[in-house]
Amino acid sequence: MSTSPTRRQAALAALALDDEALLKACDVEYFIASGPGGQHRNKTESGVRLTHPPTELSITATERRSQLQNKGVALERLREALKALTFVPKVRRATKPSKGAQKRRLENKKLTGQKKAMRGKKDLW
Repeated sequence: MSTSPTRRQAALAALALDDEALLKACDVEYFIASGPGGQHRNKTESGVRLTHPPTELSITATERRSQLQNKGVALERLREALKALTFVPKVRRATKPSKGAQKRRLENKKLTGQKKAMRGKKDLW
């Protein structure tokens, strides 16, 4: 997966921010989270969705019954996703075996073939 340089730069800039500044840079949305947790979870807006517009990342947290705890979890996940965006994969280059290595490999294959050819043959004296 390749990332555009502008997204990578935005992710690096966002990682340098503290939690409050990062939250201000995000669009925060609260919603009713479904699932187990009783009436408190099903009636209150405890789900949190953080959207970071410069990097186009959207993170959701609905595990906890508390909106504040979900916001903290979402912020941690956002930082992890930003770190993943900053990763630059190494360029892989094709390599060829040396002439000596090719020669040794062929010689070993010949020897192995000769051994296998001799298997099962009984000496007729």
